[in-house]
Amino acid sequence: MKTISENACFGGTQGVYSHASTACGCEMTFGLFLPEEARDGPVPVLWYLSGLTCTHENAMTKAGAQAWAAEHGIALVFPDTSPRGDDVADDEAYDLGKGAGFYVNATQDPWAPHFKMWDYIAEELPTLIGRNFEIDMDRQGITGHSMGGHGALTLAMNLPGRYASVSAFAPITNPTASDWGRKQLTAYLGPDEATWARHDATLLMADKGFDGPILIDQGASDQFLDLLKPEALAAAIASKRQQATFRMQPGYDHSYFFVSTFMEDHVAFHAEALYAK
Repeated sequence: MKTISENACFGGTQGVYSHASTACGCEMTFGLFLPEEARDGPVPVLWYLSGLTCTHENAMTKAGAQAWAAEHGIALVFPDTSPRGDDVADDEAYDLGKGAGFYVNATQDPWAPHFKMWDYIAEELPTLIGRNFEIDMDRQGITGHSMGGHGALTLAMNLPGRYASVSAFAPITNPTASDWGRKQLTAYLGPDEATWARHDATLLMADKGFDGPILIDQGASDQFLDLLKPEALAAAIASKRQQATFRMQPGYDHSYFFVSTFMEDHVAFHAEALYAK
């Protein structure tokens, strides 16, 4: 692992690190905020998964999460959204290839050799971070925005017991029924829709649910509402009688202005669950 940068931040440290990823077969970069409390021992951790076109840097610099994480003594992990490198397959469209890993393990060419973002987020990166930093891996929460909200919800429901809490900002909630999903799932996983179900938060909610609290914020003026399909997940939550808070926020769109506005609420939500564990 290489240290790219480390900066003092709200009494703690905002670092950026890179490492050779076995899962993705390339060099991967991630951001990690450690609060002041990490100097004295392991602290809980909140994962933030970013959306389409993003890298590790977008939320790290735009979401304003470090101030609230420092207040609660929580670490933040900002992974990248896809593999990178000259030999990594890409597409001219913004919503496929680099920056658009969709948090799945690709099985189809040309994506299969590198696009193993599920294994990277679920296994490889947590192991690396747990070994190298003062992180309490028994206390994890996960959140994300858009494609990252999709990833956060699907990881949480597929890995019972891993995360104490899950939240999302404007998540892609029903990708098997959306152009933000059907295109990518076909490309990465193939045409057999049976392989898609474990990557659809609405289908997972109807089938499994989540053993813990959920918080979702969705901008009512989001320009991508028809692609995100929040009503599908809301209906599944109601049908499942899932412990969840689903808030439509009037006037807010899909931008990081929206994310940063409600970030304080999300960090506090996760802090309550993490410190109760």
